[in-house]
Amino acid sequence: MRMKRFLMTACLAALPMLGATVAQAQGTLRIGMTAADIPLTHGQPDQGFEGNRFTGIPLFDSLTMWDLSSADKPSVVIPGLATEWAVDANDKTRWVFRLRRGVKFHDGSDFTADAVVWNVRKILDREAPHYDPRQVGITATRMPTLRRAEKIDDYTVALFTAEPDSLLPINLTNLFMASPTQWERLRAANANAEATWNAFAREPSGTGPFRMTRFVPRERAEYARFDGYWSDKAKLDRIVILPIPEANARTAALLSNQVDWIEAPAPDAIPQLRQRGMVITSNAQPHVWPWQPCFAEGSPLRDVRVRRAINLGIDREGLRTLLGGMMSIPVGTVPRGHPWFGNPSFNIRTDKAEARRLLAEAGYTAQRPLTLKVQISASGSGQMQPLPMNEFLQQDLKQIGVNVEFDVVEWNTLFANWRQGCTHASARGAHATNVSFAAMDPFFAMVRFWDSKMAPPVSNNWGFFNDPRFDAMIAEARNAFEPAARDAALARLHAAGVDEALFIWIAHDVSPRAMSPRVRGYVQPQSWFVDLRLPFIQ
Repeated sequence: MRMKRFLMTACLAALPMLGATVAQAQGTLRIGMTAADIPLTHGQPDQGFEGNRFTGIPLFDSLTMWDLSSADKPSVVIPGLATEWAVDANDKTRWVFRLRRGVKFHDGSDFTADAVVWNVRKILDREAPHYDPRQVGITATRMPTLRRAEKIDDYTVALFTAEPDSLLPINLTNLFMASPTQWERLRAANANAEATWNAFAREPSGTGPFRMTRFVPRERAEYARFDGYWSDKAKLDRIVILPIPEANARTAALLSNQVDWIEAPAPDAIPQLRQRGMVITSNAQPHVWPWQPCFAEGSPLRDVRVRRAINLGIDREGLRTLLGGMMSIPVGTVPRGHPWFGNPSFNIRTDKAEARRLLAEAGYTAQRPLTLKVQISASGSGQMQPLPMNEFLQQDLKQIGVNVEFDVVEWNTLFANWRQGCTHASARGAHATNVSFAAMDPFFAMVRFWDSKMAPPVSNNWGFFNDPRFDAMIAEARNAFEPAARDAALARLHAAGVDEALFIWIAHDVSPRAMSPRVRGYVQPQSWFVDLRLPFIQ
């Protein structure tokens, strides 16, 4: 709790300055993020999916996009800058995408197949003059089979994968299209590609519904509506994005009218926020808040009995009470009834007696207790309330004889370490990492964690899990291009993952947000993301 008080004091001290610098204007929405810095604005955001939410989707578009228009049904992939796509019947490693005509970048240049090829090369082609290593780790881990792009004509492009991969169209929601014309204009005044990308981040040009008008690192980003947008235009005139990493500081900013909208309000402040007329929104969403185990030699979490014991030792109802009800209780990565749930034999629940029995069977007793080290963050995208949640787990697991130590790092550091793996020096001996993740598509939900080929630095198999059975099930899913067959393969994969307790499943987020009653028209979809074209200020 001392960590929490320290951070709260530091953040609250900054609030008067923050309030003095945010001018109110009709049609301006001010948002307090959980991140400690503005996510990168060069086209491929960092800061996890909060980066996609606040600098990726508003400023840039992707070939495929998420439908964020409804609160009543799961978000699905829809056409974006591509209007249609299909895998080549004769070559399952080749996809053909038809592009939307008449789309303009913020700088006025045209979006064409040349722009798609250019944006693929920026992350995959080391020989490209605009190749940016900083964007590789952020992007390539999210679409690791993509290899190259080839122009067919001005509005048709072919994308090639290293192996048949039915998941590619979903992965492409993370490849944002930056303007080649803007980059080349800035290149003339800069010494090299890195300096040019730095300049581009200050003056980004995408095709998104907003364009950036001001950028101050660690302080703010300001957007204006892009009236040349190809689809429905935003209702807001302006958006101001502010990093406020501590939950109590975000809550104070909302109550003092310094912002209109905050991510992840402090749970114990929700009654006060409601009493003051603030609107609290939440929704079921595909979001897992776990501990991800390390399977390397010497890790106690290599033993399935230990992983099952910890899953059984957690009082999730107590955790939900701590969060003011703002979580749902997981029984796996996806809920029962989901097409991918399958039929696991291990029932994730609270059963402390069975947890103690399994630990004793694995050799851990009161005389030889289990000690775990977990790397966590103090805040961050999708991290909910990481300090109080982890402190609760630390006390709760003592009841089954497990001692938990924490290595607390900044969110973006934790996220970067996630791509290094548990054997890397950056893990500092951690047996688990606490990075929340999206489960809205098969790659993000399961494949990147359980495929041995996804071990660092390729993707997010942080724990170096390696089991030929899982590799075979993943290959089956990747090669299933019919939805029903793919769902059946994924159900078998998920059931096997639950039976092996490949995560410590702790919570599903419901993405609570608190807003001023002046914010109207907002839709909270069943997604990590939101459509910032919809809300307006009354």
